[in-house]
Amino acid sequence: MAEDSAQEKTEEPTARKLSKAREDGQVARSIELPAAAIVIGAFLMILATGGWLVTEIAENFAKGFVFDRKTLDQPLLLPSTFFSQMWDGFLLITPILLLTAVLAVIAAGMTGGYLFSLKAVAPKGSKLSLIQGFKRMFGTHAATELGKAVLKFALVSGVLWLSIASEFDTLLQLGRMGLEPALAVGGELIAKSALWIALSLAVIAFIDVPIQKSQFTKRMRMTQQEVKDEMKDIEGRPEVKAQIRRRQREMANGRMMQRVKDADVIITNPEHFAVALEYDPSSDRPPIVVAKGMDEMAARIREEGGVHGVHIFSAPPLARALYFTTDVEAPINEALYHAVAQVIAYVYNLEAAQPGRGGLVKPQPKVPANMRYDADGRVQTDPA
Repeated sequence: MAEDSAQEKTEEPTARKLSKAREDGQVARSIELPAAAIVIGAFLMILATGGWLVTEIAENFAKGFVFDRKTLDQPLLLPSTFFSQMWDGFLLITPILLLTAVLAVIAAGMTGGYLFSLKAVAPKGSKLSLIQGFKRMFGTHAATELGKAVLKFALVSGVLWLSIASEFDTLLQLGRMGLEPALAVGGELIAKSALWIALSLAVIAFIDVPIQKSQFTKRMRMTQQEVKDEMKDIEGRPEVKAQIRRRQREMANGRMMQRVKDADVIITNPEHFAVALEYDPSSDRPPIVVAKGMDEMAARIREEGGVHGVHIFSAPPLARALYFTTDVEAPINEALYHAVAQVIAYVYNLEAAQPGRGGLVKPQPKVPANMRYDADGRVQTDPA
């Protein structure tokens, strides 16, 4: 029972899962939104022309039933006349075609974004499988789509019926009107019906978009084991591990450099090593290392310390001993208390000294023999 529960897709899809699905051409899509955009766009285009477009189309259609004497005498001219009228009609509706094409492209990308993937159209063996085919035909998704189609048909049909029923008396009077008044009234009725149908399609699209997004997210959900396997796969790749370590070092170095301004003294090698120490005389805690580095990082620590007026004290053996025996944000080694105390006392006295008085003697801090390191971190056998 616990194993079955663990296999339930309860976890939200990861960014990697969504990215892979997008590469395979799987995104949330709503076919109702482009359909609504096309119908509404075409309707607004017709309204914007103020009836001119409908009139021109009607006149072009009427011309198809008028033939001159030349055409009647030469039947071979009929095809060219027919195609000429077809071309004129196509030119009349070209603005609508262009507008609806643009709206279809824009609306198609509003749900899942724009995507071009050859994998989506590539032949797959599963598409030829009868079992998979029956699952697609009788599965939950197919049932949902069928229910949605029935509801859409019912809604559009109901709206159309109500719009016609409300104008039924007017429709009966069209037969008693002249041609031009009847066309005007008929055009008005068609426009009203088209408006209500367009609004009903907009309602369908408004409902369908969140449904499609929800269904897509549900399909993309993962089991807990899939999430664990993905994390192992990502973290197991050497380039990802290296990138994570590099990022961690950058973040740690960034935080460390921000602490340099809090240091009381920077003990240097003077070029290859730099260790910044902070000491609070009011507490019982020993000095702590707030930053340390070698070579390029040491130069950055010295530069940052110079910006904030931190005193730089050159003591190569002590700098190496502090660097190799103490971590950042950790107290110094007890064996180095005396040597560091000499340096901090000198710095404090130097800051308190009044101009004109005798200069202070710079101390020469001694480092225990077992803590005298070379540049490679090895204890020096020669206590020089």
